Parts: sequence; C-alpha cells; structure tokens
Amino acid sequence: MIMNSWPYPRWVAHRGAGKLAPENTLAAFRLGASHGYRMFECDAKLSADGVVFLMHDAALDRTTSGRGIGGTQPWSALAQLDAGGWHSRAYAGEPLPTLENLARFCLANGHLLNIEIKPTPGTERETGEAVAREAARLWQGAAVPPLLTSFQVESLEGAQAVQPELPRGLLLDKLWDGWLDAARQLGCVAIVCNHALWDATVVSMVHDAGMRALSYTVNDDRAAQRLLELGTDGIITDRVDLFPPAA
Repeated sequence: MIMNSWPYPRWVAHRGAGKLAPENTLAAFRLGASHGYRMFECDAKLSADGVVFLMHDAALDRTTSGRGIGGTQPWSALAQLDAGGWHSRAYAGEPLPTLENLARFCLANGHLLNIEIKPTPGTERETGEAVAREAARLWQGAAVPPLLTSFQVESLEGAQAVQPELPRGLLLDKLWDGWLDAARQLGCVAIVCNHALWDATVVSMVHDAGMRALSYTVNDDRAAQRLLELGTDGIITDRVDLFPPAA
C-alpha cells in the first residue's frame, strides 16, 4: 500500500495527553485537543466478549480500579471500572472508553487517530482483525482513515487480511533482522521507531521504500530537534504542553 500524499500531521499526542491526564481516556483526548493537537495515539485491545476498548497494559492494575487481565473480562465488567482515579482525584470515575467512543469524539471534531493494536498475549491475530474491522466500520466514508500500528506482526497480518485498504505501520523497539522486508510484506505505509533508533541511514532506507518515518515517545527539545533535522515525518509525544503541534 502506497500513500502518495501523507494526510497526518507531524505531531501526535501519545495516549491522548501523555501523562497530563489518565492515558487512553476521553478526558486525556479532550485535554490533548485543548492544547491544539489534532491527531492522537491510542492503544486498543479486545474484551473477552469481543468489544474493542482502550488500554495499554494487559493487566488492569496500573491504570484502573480492576485486577487481573483485561482481555479475560467481559465489557460489562470493564465498563464499571474507574480508569482515572489512579492518576489524580480530579479524574476519579473516568471510565475506560471503547474505540467507538473515541471514534465519535475524533470524527465530530475533525481529529485524526493512530490506533496501536495492543493484543492480550495469545490473541494477536484475532485482535488485529477485530480492530481493523471496527475501524473500517467506524470511519466508513471518512476523508482520512486511522493509521493502524503494532509491534506484533501477526496483528498487522490480521488487519491486512480483513481490511487491506486501511493504512498500517510497523512499530519497532529495535531493528530486528528482516524488519524492512516484513514491513514491505505487510504493505506498511510507515515505520514507527523508538526515536533513538533513527539515523540518516535508517531514515533513507525507510523513505526509499516509500514509507514514512515516525518516532515514539519524544519528550525533550533536543531529541525532537534531532528528528526534525533527520527529516522524519511524525513525532509522538507525551508533552502536549511543551511542543506546539503546528511546529
């Protein structure tokens, strides 16, 4: 898949508003938008009964009032959890959102989205397929589709199989053997690296392959300036309060 024109802005707010609000909640996306961001990154996984919802960790303990593995519980139980009180009292009672909740917010306000497919271990392909199907349903007819990314090749294979028209990106925390060939086979439009992995050679390899070069998670000026000088195409940040998104 080749995108002749890149429809996404350079600056992307990580999990909504980074660390300024409880990650992957609608409160975080609203706060990121209040800082002028118009594209967000989120994490999507499956409940036991097949609902696509937003959460980063496999376990509920860090960011909700629940315990255990989120993907083993039905949505009816997950929907009752407090996903904000861990962050601060101001956000107590903030619920876990579904991908549909976030899609409605983004579409109503003209915001764009990078959906990281974050499967519960053992559900890689199933989660990739489900997230892609739900994204295609929710963004049907939208001018700009969401960008689907994952560290899990199997998840991207699932997304590619069921909704090949949705753009995909391969996430990397290291440059493992065969990563560029894998991205080509997956029809990726982007490589999304730990920002420290980029150098001029790697950026050129990605650009020469017709893909964009994106970075996570960039929270200081020096790192951001280095990436801009390298000619990378997108920066995911927690610091929505530090980086003006139009920069």
